[in-house]
Amino acid sequence: MLQIKRCSLLASLLFASTSLLTHAQPAPVVRVNVAQPVADIQPTMWGVFFEDINFGADGGIYAEMVKNRSFEFFKPLMGWKVDGKKRTEGDVLIQNRQTPSANAGTQPEKSTNNPRYVRITTSNASQGDLSMTNEGFKGMGIKPGLRYDFSVLYRVQSGNLKLHVDLLNAKDDVVGSGVLIPEQSDKGWHKQQVSFKSTAGEQKGKLRIWFEGTGVLDVDMISLFPEDTWKGRPGGMRADMIQMLADMKPGFVRFPGGCIVEGHDLDQRYQWKKTLGPVEDRQLIINRWNFEFAHRPAPDYFQSFGLGFLEYFQLCEDIGAEPLPILNCGMACQFNTAELVPMDQLDPYVQDAIDLIEFANADVSTKWGKVRADLGHPKPFNLKFLGVGNENWGPQYVERLAVFQKALKDKYPTLRLVCSSGTDPNGERFDFLNGKLREMKADLIDEHYYRRPEWFLQNARRYDTYPRNGSKVFAGEWAAQSDKTVSVDNKNNWQCALSEAAFMTGLERNAAVVNMASYAPLFAHADGWQWTPDLIWVDNLRVYGTPNYYVQKLYSLNKGTNVLSLTQGPVWKDNEPLAGQDSLYASAAWDKATNEVILKIANVSDKAQARTFQFDGVKKVAANGTLTLLKNEALDAVNSFENATKVSPVEQRIPVDVKKKALSMTVAPRSFSVIRINVQK
Repeated sequence: MLQIKRCSLLASLLFASTSLLTHAQPAPVVRVNVAQPVADIQPTMWGVFFEDINFGADGGIYAEMVKNRSFEFFKPLMGWKVDGKKRTEGDVLIQNRQTPSANAGTQPEKSTNNPRYVRITTSNASQGDLSMTNEGFKGMGIKPGLRYDFSVLYRVQSGNLKLHVDLLNAKDDVVGSGVLIPEQSDKGWHKQQVSFKSTAGEQKGKLRIWFEGTGVLDVDMISLFPEDTWKGRPGGMRADMIQMLADMKPGFVRFPGGCIVEGHDLDQRYQWKKTLGPVEDRQLIINRWNFEFAHRPAPDYFQSFGLGFLEYFQLCEDIGAEPLPILNCGMACQFNTAELVPMDQLDPYVQDAIDLIEFANADVSTKWGKVRADLGHPKPFNLKFLGVGNENWGPQYVERLAVFQKALKDKYPTLRLVCSSGTDPNGERFDFLNGKLREMKADLIDEHYYRRPEWFLQNARRYDTYPRNGSKVFAGEWAAQSDKTVSVDNKNNWQCALSEAAFMTGLERNAAVVNMASYAPLFAHADGWQWTPDLIWVDNLRVYGTPNYYVQKLYSLNKGTNVLSLTQGPVWKDNEPLAGQDSLYASAAWDKATNEVILKIANVSDKAQARTFQFDGVKKVAANGTLTLLKNEALDAVNSFENATKVSPVEQRIPVDVKKKALSMTVAPRSFSVIRINVQK
């Protein structure tokens, strides 16, 4: 027994000595060559991709609060409840305006793009006799003391009806009201507005209109907007959601999608020209996410196009981002109908693209430049990028793309075209398209990858071997999936965000290849989503960024202008990038505007890692840098409305060895670090 104890004691002493020796070893050195930048980082490197999914537009960034305001849903009164103690059959009728014949002797209609309207007929009505109540998009978020602007298109057939407008809370108590008295009675269509303030807040409010008097009144385009839209624009966007984008300072905004560009079939494709002009003239269509997933049906999901191409361009201008519109290439969604426009009928689609460039860039003396000016924006938007097709594949895409490429490059040779590589980052479909597009000298090849976190770690060196010359890469849609693609169980947890942070070091390291990147999807409504995970979650009043959002934001705000070589040795092979060794992933950039080195380091293990970052080719380093740290010990940690910053960045000072021109630090477990250090080359 004594011998066993002596052996155990000896073993413990040996272990302790080994541990002390191990801890006494100097930290591995990572060399950052500041003197010789490797490649330029494009201003467009980190951007955002908006698609009208998860109620991202109507019910999302488009601040309209009334659902089915023009009665054009397949069920014309969906979202509305007609009530009242004197209600009788025929009091509220859905009418369908038609263009009258030349000799019909009737008042010409304003528009047939949204032909339905409601005819109200009452006799001696008062409060409680007849009303229409709109439920909003999963309710209406009402803020206390805020002004709300109600408007309506109306036509007086007879009488003198008044419209009483009430905001209701969840208990149907009135929390704001106004009265609209039609001022015109010439049987033509007129638009009128009344504004009033709310007296209390409500997460799930409603709008009730009740009618007073006797008469027959036609109503359409019933609308309600809060006053606090983005930049205070009437009929504008939801400010808190746009602020989340502005805070990221994205290099570009890709819009309007996504799969809605293709449509279930070509009749339901996105047509940019139909999204311009007065909102009452923009023709509503079904949103393809209305019926796409049986496990997440959304029968009330349509596109009103109140958020149209002018508004998208204006948003890009507001937040300093390059616009990147994507247009249909004559192909509907290949997962749905795979409908094609015959090659000899493709010209209108190509002309739409040519006209869009003219709309965005041309002088006001041109046809579409004048359209832009007439809409209130004479200054060109300076469009540099255009996407041809979304997630299309096969030889049928290649032959259609070739037609677009020739027509657009002949007329606009400096325009950079984004071309689809299909749905997946590998396999026969990808290999075919990637080869063909490079043969065609495509400007940018759009790669998509929705994969588990492990894939992102395994592919941190994906672009190390891509050719430096020729076609560039747009990492156009991607997100780590905690469960699997198209699973309702996917979470925006820290494991997914951390794996994305690690993967993005490889994108940045290969900025000579990757010129643009964007996470997808962007927004999701907590009560109306079809797809998860998503970057930013909202309800009717609140918004929060996921851990993934903060990773994207940190990259975008710390982009830099040039890639710097960052290598580790001799423990690992000399001149190897730090891309998974000891579960560390890192990249380095130079910011010529601030004379700073920017390090990005992801530690995906549960152990702290000591490293010394040696800055080569510099005269002097600052005594302190800044460390922005994003971390959580729990890989399943998520943010929420109740705890929106559970996983969010914290900034602190970090000391630098001025004499050695080096930074020695312990990289926290399960963390993403961004370090900025001022240096003199």
